[in-house]
Amino acid sequence: MRRREFLKYVPPGMLSISLDYLDRPGDKSKKGYLEKPLPRRPLGKTKESLSIVGLGGVVLANEDQELCNQIVKEAIEYGVNYFDVAPSYGNAEERMGPALKPYRKKIFLACKTQKRDKEGAQQELHQSLARLQTDYIDLYQLHALSKIEDLDEALGPNGALETFLKAKEAGKIRFLGFSAHSVEAALEAIRRFDFDTVLFPVNFACYYKGNFGPQILSAALKKNMGILAIKALARQVWPAAEMRKEWPKCWYQPITDPEESELALRFTLSQPVTAIIPPGDPRLFKNTLNLAIRFKPITSEEESKLRQLANNLNPIFITKPS
Repeated sequence: MRRREFLKYVPPGMLSISLDYLDRPGDKSKKGYLEKPLPRRPLGKTKESLSIVGLGGVVLANEDQELCNQIVKEAIEYGVNYFDVAPSYGNAEERMGPALKPYRKKIFLACKTQKRDKEGAQQELHQSLARLQTDYIDLYQLHALSKIEDLDEALGPNGALETFLKAKEAGKIRFLGFSAHSVEAALEAIRRFDFDTVLFPVNFACYYKGNFGPQILSAALKKNMGILAIKALARQVWPAAEMRKEWPKCWYQPITDPEESELALRFTLSQPVTAIIPPGDPRLFKNTLNLAIRFKPITSEEESKLRQLANNLNPIFITKPS
């Protein structure tokens, strides 16, 4: 996507964020630019440390390769060392591979598969390695566990886990994890296997109004798992379908209000998480980097404010009563 085309998609109020990617991303002459890099936190029992913000592959999907290279370069300069992608993110792997190639030895690369069977997972792993132009993936995850049947197949005979373990022995994978949008599936995955990490929504509205998330944080901490958070800057389900036109990469309404964005980010990063993956829009990713650099733990008064806000929202996930 070229500069002129990109500007057609810029919503009001977001122009300054977008333009940063189209000018010189490494311009350290800008006042306040990189006064300090992103903090890093340990990732559970892995002995790895990740930047508190990671770059999700959706940010790069369907963008021009030149723009992707600039986004990755600037992320590295901010101190980002955590990159996450999946085959289901369109052409994100093809865009991320060339962009990351100069930095591969310096970063932590996570990938996923939605295949639950051994053969399917093996084929998808090899495809991802080729597209990402690397010979190993730091963290390979069962992607989007949504029901117990997914777990039964993946962990059963000829399941995807067999591919994971074999690839780990061969040095193609370093750590094993999973992502989920279901409390039930996530808790069962944590119980059944000694995964290194869990990637799960940790969002103030889901947490406070939907009781969605605290169970996973507690269970993962007991097993010293690394906790990676998604949906920190999700506001709610889209109130109206036509509103999505401004944010085509977001299936939920993202938080764009500056004060709400900072509070929501600080809420999630004040939980026992290692890092967050922001929404998949380049503008929101850049904004999250700028917010995270000045992170400070959320106060009890600010949490009360978020609780009140959550009461008026329609969370994207809730825990259904049993």
